[in-house]
Amino acid sequence: MSLPRIEDLYDGLSLDQRLSRASTTVRTLIDRTLDGGVLDVDESMTLLESTGDDVLALIAAADAVRKTDVGDDVTYVVNRNVNFTNVCFVGCRFCAFKRQRGESEAYTHPVETILAKVQEAVDLGATEICMQGGINPAMAPFTYRDLLIAIKRAFPAIHMHAFSPMEIMYGARRTAMSHADYLAMLKSHGLDTIPGTAAEILDDEVREILSHKKVDVRTWVDIITTAHRLGIPSTATIMYGHVETPRHVAAHLRLIRDLQSETGGFTEFVPLRFIHADTEMHRDGLVNDPPPKGMYDLRMYACCRLILRGAIDNLQTSWVKINHDLAQLSLNAGCNDFGGTLMEESISREAGADAGEYTPVAEIHRLVRGVGRRPVERTTLYKKLDPTEGSTTRENATAADCAGGRSRGGEVLARPHHVH
Repeated sequence: MSLPRIEDLYDGLSLDQRLSRASTTVRTLIDRTLDGGVLDVDESMTLLESTGDDVLALIAAADAVRKTDVGDDVTYVVNRNVNFTNVCFVGCRFCAFKRQRGESEAYTHPVETILAKVQEAVDLGATEICMQGGINPAMAPFTYRDLLIAIKRAFPAIHMHAFSPMEIMYGARRTAMSHADYLAMLKSHGLDTIPGTAAEILDDEVREILSHKKVDVRTWVDIITTAHRLGIPSTATIMYGHVETPRHVAAHLRLIRDLQSETGGFTEFVPLRFIHADTEMHRDGLVNDPPPKGMYDLRMYACCRLILRGAIDNLQTSWVKINHDLAQLSLNAGCNDFGGTLMEESISREAGADAGEYTPVAEIHRLVRGVGRRPVERTTLYKKLDPTEGSTTRENATAADCAGGRSRGGEVLARPHHVH
C-alpha cells in the first residue's frame, strides 16, 4: 500500500475514526504514545514504514499530542543566518555549498562584512544570529572566538546561536584544546547556544557514505553532551531522504531521546529533508529522485512528534527544505514551531532548494493563521515574546536567553482529547 494523498487529510474524520481505520499494530503503538509510553527502535520503525490509513492516523495523533503538550501557538524566531565562509575541505557528498580555495565563488567574509550583516538583522528586529560556515583550513586557530568577541562587543544583546559540532571539533583541534575547554572559552566570549547540525544520520556506516571526513557519532555526542553540561543548549536535527533506512532513523531518534534524558539540553528537534538536485550524491547516482514532497514529509514529522513525546516538546518545521505550503501543512502533523526568518540561507539554496532565503514575519503570520493557529514570536530558548509589552521586555528576554533549556523531566503526560 502506498502513502495516502494530501487530499485525504481533509475528509473530516476524527482521531477516533482515524484510529479505527488503522491496522491493529499501528493503532496499538499510537495508543501507547497517547498514553505517554515510549517506543523502542523496532516499534518506531513500524511507524516510520506505515502506509495508507496508518499514516493518516499517525498525523491525526501527532496533531492531538501537539495540542495537548504545547497548545495551539506556533512560535517563530526573528533571526538571520550568517554563513561567514563557504571554503571547506571536508567534502560532504550531500553538500553543494562548499567551495575550494581559489574558486571564483569562494568567499571568507571579513569581520566588517559580518558586523554589517548583523546590523541589518538587528534593524529588522532580529534577536538571534545563526552563524555557521565551511571548514576553512586557512582560518586562524582562534577565528571562532574572535568572531564572537567582535559581534558581542558591537551587539551585546544579540543571541549567538553558532558553530556546529563539526566546527567545534575543528576549532578545538586547531587550538589544541579539549572540547570542554574550547566550548567553555567560546561561552565566555558570547556563545549562547549551538546548532545540533552535522548530525545527518547518527550512524557511522551511513556517515561514511555521506562524508568520510565528517565528525563521527562518538565525537558528535561528546561535543553535544559537553556543551549541555556547560550550560550551552543546542538544537537536534536529522537529515532524511537519502541513503538511510527506517531503522537508521528510528535509532537516531532513540539516541536523541536518550541524550535528552541524560542532559535535558535540546531545545527543539528539526527534521531536515535532503535537498538532492545539485549534490555529488545525486550526480554519482547514490541518490536518484527522492520521494515527492508531501505525505512522505508529513509522516516523518508526525513520527518525530510521537517518538520524541515527553523528551523534546518543540518540533520545528523547515520551510526552507520543504517549501512554505508544505510547512504550513506540517503544523497539522505535530509541528509547533515555524523556525526563523533566516534572511540569508545559502546552504539549502546551493543544493537546489526553491523556497527562498527569507520569510518575513508577516508571511509567517499569514501561513500560521491560515491553519487557524496563533503565531507568537519567541527567543531562541522558547520564551514567548508579547508584542504588547514593548521593546524593553523583548530586549530583557533576549539578554536572559542563555540560562539554558531543559526537558520536562519525568512529567506524566496527559492523553490527548480525541479531536474532531
